[in-house]
Amino acid sequence: MSQPLSVGLVQAAARHHSAPDPDAFAAEVRRLARTHPGIRLLVYPELHLCGHAKDEDPEEVMVAAAQPLDGPRDAMLSGLARELDLWLVPGTVYEQGEDGQIYNTAVVYSPRGARVAAYRKMFPWRPHETTAAGSRFVVFDMDGYGRVGLSICYDAWFPEVTRHLAWQGADLVLNLVRTPTVDRAQELVLARANAIVNQVFMASVNAAPPDGIGRSVLVDPEGRVRAEAGPEPELVLTDVLDLAEARRVRAHGTAGLTRVWDPFAEDQPPLELPLYAGRIDPERWRGGGHRREADRPGPA
Repeated sequence: MSQPLSVGLVQAAARHHSAPDPDAFAAEVRRLARTHPGIRLLVYPELHLCGHAKDEDPEEVMVAAAQPLDGPRDAMLSGLARELDLWLVPGTVYEQGEDGQIYNTAVVYSPRGARVAAYRKMFPWRPHETTAAGSRFVVFDMDGYGRVGLSICYDAWFPEVTRHLAWQGADLVLNLVRTPTVDRAQELVLARANAIVNQVFMASVNAAPPDGIGRSVLVDPEGRVRAEAGPEPELVLTDVLDLAEARRVRAHGTAGLTRVWDPFAEDQPPLELPLYAGRIDPERWRGGGHRREADRPGPA
């Protein structure tokens, strides 16, 4: 049995890297922890700590803000999660990779202050985003609650991303977003569609103006919108989730009917997939949505 998970999805404007103030971010997190004492998982939008002002060159900000994963920013964030005894997803950061490339990376810290996951954005929004692309799907376990997968903004437009995270057993997918454009309307549809076809909770956390247009949303495994924000400059969407609900929906079907993780007859041959020069093997598919093995993919 999983415990109820109290989540806080923080729709806020980014902090500009040109005027870095780690103490101000720490104070913000402490304030939210104080005003929402029950929250166990606090989630921020894409590039929340690495924003750029309108008159700044995003490329210059990216280079200036990039740090190795284990740099001083990491020490500050891990200490903050440990101090407040909560799971902290501070959005995404610019990561200076060991290969010399810069990645847009989502990081996660446990209440013990350990960095438990790091996911590099697979689908940067070309040609506007010049970060290198990641190549590994990342999920992590929240002991007593369930398994969580990570995606970043444009990743949600590619169904393979959420499908792989659900296949790896994610009960909840956090999609960290920085969308200031009109296609946020389409992203809201995608949040529901990804939840429905993968039978997984979807949290799409967008930045507030001027970095994004808000409209953050939380969707359940049957596609129902549990909470949705408007374009407010700052808002915390809160909810209490039973992540085992995703497993129940997979086992018994959406609306008690549709079981997308068990569609194949026992003697059905593999389905060829010309698009991928590969195929769906029913034996491998059937493991989907129920994978709980310890040997799961880690940071990119």
